[in-house]
Amino acid sequence: MKNEKVKGFSDYTGDEAEKRTEIKKILVETFEKYGFEPAETPIIEYEEFVKGENERDEAVSDIFKLSDKGKRKLALRYEFTFQLKRIAKNKKLPYRRYQIGSVFRDEPVSENRFREFTQCDADIIGSTIKDEGEILAMASEIMKKLGIKNKINVNNRRLLNEILNKENIKDVNEVLREIDKLDKLPEKEIKENLKKYNAEKILDIIKKPESFFKRYKSYSEILELKKSCKSYGVDVKFRPSLVRGLSYYNGSVFETQAIAGGSYLINNIQSTGISFGVERLCMLAKIKTKKEKILVVSLSKNAEAIKLAQELRNSENSVTIYYGKPSKALEYANSYKIQKAVFVGKKEVKLKTFKVKDLKTGKESILKI
Repeated sequence: MKNEKVKGFSDYTGDEAEKRTEIKKILVETFEKYGFEPAETPIIEYEEFVKGENERDEAVSDIFKLSDKGKRKLALRYEFTFQLKRIAKNKKLPYRRYQIGSVFRDEPVSENRFREFTQCDADIIGSTIKDEGEILAMASEIMKKLGIKNKINVNNRRLLNEILNKENIKDVNEVLREIDKLDKLPEKEIKENLKKYNAEKILDIIKKPESFFKRYKSYSEILELKKSCKSYGVDVKFRPSLVRGLSYYNGSVFETQAIAGGSYLINNIQSTGISFGVERLCMLAKIKTKKEKILVVSLSKNAEAIKLAQELRNSENSVTIYYGKPSKALEYANSYKIQKAVFVGKKEVKLKTFKVKDLKTGKESILKI
């Protein structure tokens, strides 16, 4: 029987799992601080619902398809946004929700591209550009807490559409898809692809300085977003080449190494949202897990060891009890990077004084109960 992992899926244990947990904890605390409430949705949905109106999007073309015993066409969710169509119905607006969980893509695997990854979304249904500024302020705060230095790039899909229309370019979606590949493919290759749509001049336009774009009506939304972000002390950078691949975006779009998002319609209601990938955050975050780990070693004094462990746990310490020889206990502690060991023996119980060994420095201290 095979027990190796399916390609593109991962196990997480030890330090890596602890870091992921700490990152998710920071995300949840910050989402709730900004008034977002949690939501959970099914991993499996009807294929038709998963595809929605975005069948031509690359992400949608990579959905995992499956069927049940009733031969119903089903699929694994590839993101959370489409499920908002259902859960946002009849909610008092603005509805602010966050969600953390696994999403799936049936696509080629690379070093930084997985087939299952943990997505963390926060969305506002019934939003304005002021809300976009607040979401970017929240994203900036999260990145600071994680020790990630990133400038947030912004653009606007209405502005891109206005530019393409002014240049009489017909195949708008195809051209946007090509522009979206600028950070993945050489510019020369993109230019050749754009020639098919007589749109190669777009590359010259999106290289212009920001002042050039003041001639377009939709640029006013960039200015409004910048003003909103400034109120929160957040600096954003206008990047005319930023597209974001999903076709449902209809206003602002934003992106850094760690986050991505934008504005869109849900049930014909203007909305905005931002998404973090835990795997990406783990690569970039500079944080340490906060809880100190303690090993309580019972030297044939089990009841007393349990009592001491519970006392320590009541003070929010992470405590493991070990029943066995001290040498084996220290081996165990080292293998799981437990920082301190407390020994509970006959002498210690009698004196109500316990020896605490710092396993990193070798120093010993006394714990009195």
